[in-house]
Amino acid sequence: MIKVIKPGLQTTVQDQGRIGLYEIGMPPSGAMDKFSYTVGNLLVGNQRNAAALEITYLGPVLQFGRKLRISITGGNIPPKINGQPVAMWETLEVQEGDTLSFDFVQSGARTYLAVEGGIDVQVVMNSRSTYTLIGIGGFQGRALAEGDELAVGDMHEKKVPVGTRIDPSLIPVFQKTHEIRVVVGLCSYRLTEESKAVFLESEWTVTPEANRIGYRHKGERLKFVERQQPFGAGSNPSNVTDLGYPIGSIQVPDGVEPIVLLHDAVTGGGYATIATVISADLNRMAQIKTNEKVKFVSVTLEEAIGARRNLRDQLMKIADAI
Repeated sequence: MIKVIKPGLQTTVQDQGRIGLYEIGMPPSGAMDKFSYTVGNLLVGNQRNAAALEITYLGPVLQFGRKLRISITGGNIPPKINGQPVAMWETLEVQEGDTLSFDFVQSGARTYLAVEGGIDVQVVMNSRSTYTLIGIGGFQGRALAEGDELAVGDMHEKKVPVGTRIDPSLIPVFQKTHEIRVVVGLCSYRLTEESKAVFLESEWTVTPEANRIGYRHKGERLKFVERQQPFGAGSNPSNVTDLGYPIGSIQVPDGVEPIVLLHDAVTGGGYATIATVISADLNRMAQIKTNEKVKFVSVTLEEAIGARRNLRDQLMKIADAI
């Protein structure tokens, strides 16, 4: 139903993720910006977990084999149908033979293409999401390649009128500097008091090592409290014996370049995690590009839960409007 003429830089099939398998070492994968992904599905009348395409930096060129309703949300990688610019955050319709392409990214990093019925690929461990590190899920466990042909599924709930748009006040704005809220812990006690302050006061720069596994940031070196390392931990002060890594947790190997672990990261290891990005801001992390600036802002657990509730309310408002 959809033929890949050009694949783009990294275009993968993603849904809400491989939930419930973290305890056996399987990360969730799934859409990194779940707000944009979810709104995309709402705009084409899909079930919430219908698979969509996650497009990173450079968009693909796709040809449609039949009439379909589609939506394009997330980072601003300006779309075109048959060479003519079309709107994002709106219900669109393509005809048989139409070609979708994209200009260069203007803001944000990841765009989501939802199609009426969802992308139909095999379900692996309760998800259609691509986990490229071990080659499972999605389309043959990998990013799309030239010549691939994608089937369209039947995860459709209702017909949304063409031209349906999102309230502009609910559309995220992606800047080049970002404030990302974190809950400090689990092992922040391992940092010196001075380094705790540096971590929160510094403006960090995202390095080229920024992908679905994690985002690495450069800035000042952080120092850990000196101690006799416990049995089983490595020799470096940033090491611990073993630790589970929440999605969004931040580790600082050897005190150099904090790494925010994301949807395709390992689920545990031997580095102290000093803070965790709140769930509501993981969507914003997904839209940060290399060389952009990040400042981490400490919030309480109650504030983090409140932010998650506000995000859920926004999605409910959008769903009710559609």
